[in-house]
Amino acid sequence: MTKLMKALVGATSLVALSVGVASAQEGGQWCSGVDITLFSGGPAGGAFNSIIDRGAMQAAADTGANVQIVYSDWDFDKMITQLRDMIGQQPDAIAMMGHPGDSAIMPLAEQADAAGIKMMYMNVDVPEVRAAFGSGYVGATLYAQGVALGQETLRMAGDAVQPGDTAIVMSRWESENRAQRELGLVDVLEEAGMSVIKLQEAEGASADQMLQLPLLTATLLSNPNTKIIGYPGGPWLSAAPAFMQAIGKNPDDIIAVGFDLGQGVMSAFEGGYVMVTADQQPYQQGYLPVLSLCQQIVYKLGPLNVDTGAGFVTADNYQDVVSLAEAGIR
Repeated sequence: MTKLMKALVGATSLVALSVGVASAQEGGQWCSGVDITLFSGGPAGGAFNSIIDRGAMQAAADTGANVQIVYSDWDFDKMITQLRDMIGQQPDAIAMMGHPGDSAIMPLAEQADAAGIKMMYMNVDVPEVRAAFGSGYVGATLYAQGVALGQETLRMAGDAVQPGDTAIVMSRWESENRAQRELGLVDVLEEAGMSVIKLQEAEGASADQMLQLPLLTATLLSNPNTKIIGYPGGPWLSAAPAFMQAIGKNPDDIIAVGFDLGQGVMSAFEGGYVMVTADQQPYQQGYLPVLSLCQQIVYKLGPLNVDTGAGFVTADNYQDVVSLAEAGIR
């Protein structure tokens, strides 16, 4: 074949590829035939992870990918068992919650890589795993988000908080990766001279927050000078009114701050029980991993790395996003 003929064949191939890509994009099914398993984190219908689900399903509709959602009830051990099972089912790609941490995920990420399964991580970063296998991450930069929340909390609280006052910050402290954002909040409050109690989440309370009530009540009774409670997520902030009412506190007796949005958080804002929350936009955490995995598989593009920690919703501006929360987007 002459150089001219080779050039003509190459040009024809490029034209055919361009036409094919354009046709697929116009039809909205450019990722059809690609099977993606996405870990939603919490229970089916959970206040926070249902927003992730909506993002993932919108991405599936926009790309044509076949997306299967896995629910884990925020049980880290269950996530690992499910991940092992999903790898055995050989999907094309997996969007995985990083909550179990680098050490727990690493051997399974190695198995997925050997099997040719693309992986993205969401909500909680696993930097060691991503460095080893070149995977992407969609979620907040957790420690930095916690620091920013602490700074905004102190700014908004003003003279209501003084050095020597007590704060309670709840988290899954046993998970180093997961607890980074609460740790950032703790560090800022301690630097301001507050005494911070790092309160462990009760067993099962990630899915049913009222299981935390006995431990929280006992801690507050032992520390009557508590001025701030830092909650570790949207469902927790949604439960703040119930917590305060159960222990006989008025909305403005203790400042409630935390992370994430949702309809329940909007109600807590309306009742005066929450001062500020840091939004991490879980809709994007559902949508963008599906989009990125499709791009990696179909277009051979590199993975996305997106910080979804957008900023703050406060008692002063929450009404701007109420309709979006009701729609399950914020």
